[in-house]
Amino acid sequence: MITTATDGDVCVVTLDRPDSRNALTLEALDQLESAVESTDAPVVFLRGAGSAFCAGADLDAVAALEDRDAAEAFARRGQAVARALAESEAVVVAGIDGAARGGGVELALACDVRVATERATFAETGAKIGLFGAWGGTARLPEVVGLGEAMDLALSGRVVDADAALRMGLVSRVVADPRAVADEIAANDPAALRVVTSRLRDDADREVRERREAEAFADLHADFER
Repeated sequence: MITTATDGDVCVVTLDRPDSRNALTLEALDQLESAVESTDAPVVFLRGAGSAFCAGADLDAVAALEDRDAAEAFARRGQAVARALAESEAVVVAGIDGAARGGGVELALACDVRVATERATFAETGAKIGLFGAWGGTARLPEVVGLGEAMDLALSGRVVDADAALRMGLVSRVVADPRAVADEIAANDPAALRVVTSRLRDDADREVRERREAEAFADLHADFER
């Protein structure tokens, strides 16, 4: 369901269920978390096989959840995997080529960098079937695109294309080859990548962030070669 291949400084993680548009079961979530946590590569490139990035949670798996406790555990499992992406020591780049829906959008939101091709489309469609994205989506989506856009996307279930996603900040670039962005990042100093990623992710108050920033700069400078 999840395949990995290390190519230089990039670990390519592929959601590999193209016949189901890479919908995620519990097994796939476990495999994805393991793939992200086990790599030593400075950059992880997350992609989908076939014509979609990820259709979100496998609806057969959702329908099979037996009770409230099982449903909550399923949501928490997805949240844990999203946190693994968000907290990875590697820079995690999502390359969205084709459809991202529901949990697929949520996994992308947990990545450090999101880039799309012109074929990419995005939607939070859970409300259409009486559910919603519960893998951290209601927390991350407004942080990324703002509350107004998040409300619109999550409540309407509308599909937006790559250009609209770029305008609202859901992705940072629309490119022909998302993998090239991962390679561009991987060409930089690995230690600097780790430090910059950590500093940008920091959500402490400004004074604390600035102190940590200065300390991290000094740590890197100790190995700086002019």
